[in-house]
Amino acid sequence: MRVLLIASAFNSLTQRVHVELRARGHQVAVQLALGDEQLRAAVRRTDPELIICPMLTRAVPEDIWSTRTVLIVHPGPKGDRGPSSLDWAITEGAERWGVTVLQAVEEMDAGDIWASVDFPVPDCGKSELYRGEVADAAVEAVLLAVQRFEGGLFTPEPLDYQRPDVRGRLRPLLRQETRRIDWAADDTATVLRKLRAADSQPGVLDELDGREYFLHGGHPEDVLRGPVPGAVLATRDGAICRATVDGAVWIPQLRPRRTPGGPATYKLPAATVLADRPHRVPEVPVSPAAAARRTTWSELRYHEDGEVGFLEFAYPGGAMSTAQCRRLLAAYREAADRPTSVLVLGAPRDFYSNGIHLNVIEGSSFPALESWENINAMDDLVEAVLTTTDKLTVAALAGNAAAGGLMLALAADEVWCRESAVLNPHYRLMGLYGSEYWTYTLPRRVGAEQAERLTTGALPVGAEHAREIGLVDRTCGGDATAFRRWVAREAALLGSSPELTGRLVEKKRNRAADEEVKPLAAYRAEELRRMHANFYREGERYHALRRDFVHKVCPVATPEHLTGLLGRPE
Repeated sequence: MRVLLIASAFNSLTQRVHVELRARGHQVAVQLALGDEQLRAAVRRTDPELIICPMLTRAVPEDIWSTRTVLIVHPGPKGDRGPSSLDWAITEGAERWGVTVLQAVEEMDAGDIWASVDFPVPDCGKSELYRGEVADAAVEAVLLAVQRFEGGLFTPEPLDYQRPDVRGRLRPLLRQETRRIDWAADDTATVLRKLRAADSQPGVLDELDGREYFLHGGHPEDVLRGPVPGAVLATRDGAICRATVDGAVWIPQLRPRRTPGGPATYKLPAATVLADRPHRVPEVPVSPAAAARRTTWSELRYHEDGEVGFLEFAYPGGAMSTAQCRRLLAAYREAADRPTSVLVLGAPRDFYSNGIHLNVIEGSSFPALESWENINAMDDLVEAVLTTTDKLTVAALAGNAAAGGLMLALAADEVWCRESAVLNPHYRLMGLYGSEYWTYTLPRRVGAEQAERLTTGALPVGAEHAREIGLVDRTCGGDATAFRRWVAREAALLGSSPELTGRLVEKKRNRAADEEVKPLAAYRAEELRRMHANFYREGERYHALRRDFVHKVCPVATPEHLTGLLGRPE
């Protein structure tokens, strides 16, 4: 079928639906919801048999939904309506939630129901839930709705609140007066629910030292305590720890409230935002090994199981600043020195990595210099993985990866990927040539022609297609917990394999042979020469594109590479 996706942004869920539909042979185009006339033009251009809206924050014009079948993906169970569905689910401590695909009508979220899929709600933030359980349920519901539409015999179910399976209701926008934390009364569990319900957007408005900030992200702390609820107790790797009435929580990011007429603000590491506050608090570090045994916040955790070491890293939004890259490199070197045979790298649930930290770069005094230091820190990390020859390395992608973050994964000997992950092996949309030794690792995996297609086409790649073309080695279905168990089991088998010694010998031989043909240093120098020009040469698009990305500037048009009808990927 010809399918048009209308979305407010080409975000993770829209990308997921895009790759899943194309993988099933549908021709898919994307139109960003930037104005009614642009939507009408896209419908005339593509003449879609079906329109799907994976993530939409505005209404579709009546002349479109009244003449075409338009399906809205709503992140709530049957009967749920309103703009803050997931926020309410987390705030109220829902154990199960759902995604409903319904037909667009005049009244928002009130159309006939084509499909609905429920899912369990784990203890995590809204954005992590959205990219995980919500996305999995949404894809299942969309594919079911598409199948029913194609069959031509299915009659969608009218919304009827008298039905026992319709358990949702119309909910208002969750406003800051409801989100606000009462530090003198709210216990830790309540504080965490409020923080997690707003972790990516809009944040929880709060006051520190007479200034207003939006708090982003929330994690429990098991040791630190303070006499005054709300007080900042400590920092760790950019996050701050604040006391509650019965414990403490870690908050990784803050965003200053925008002053009237002032410049737009954006999320940064909390300690960076509060660097000039009058009351200093101690930095309280925790080692990756200690963090793995505790209930506390840490970007890094390390544990072992027999012959296998597991180095887990998790960063808000998947972005890795210079400091974060250096901390991960230090942890990697320690893990590489351990007497294990296999080293598994990756986050337990969410993003693997999206590469350099554009917000931190934007917030620095010299963005070009910070960009340069950040890409070199990424390169140092990738080089360490590439030159580890005394054990096998496995990149385990439980979630999405993009740009230099995906190239970090490709440095490992094997790349294992959850089937729901979406990969973006390109830099072009940020105006960058790219580094992280991609000119060595990507063609080595997929060939020069496919590498050119992936990096210039700038389209998302689904996990199964990535396996077919050699971008990843193995895939596994199921949720993040099932993927983690599968990775642990397969890594243990790898570590006890009788072929392990032979593989390590071959790995050393191949690395030496590749170094003879062209040293890693030569790849790095060539890539960095291009990146230096991106960062420092006048007229380069990178700085403007980065600024627009960080400040969430709305594009004026849908990118051309998304507008045409695209069939099954090559």
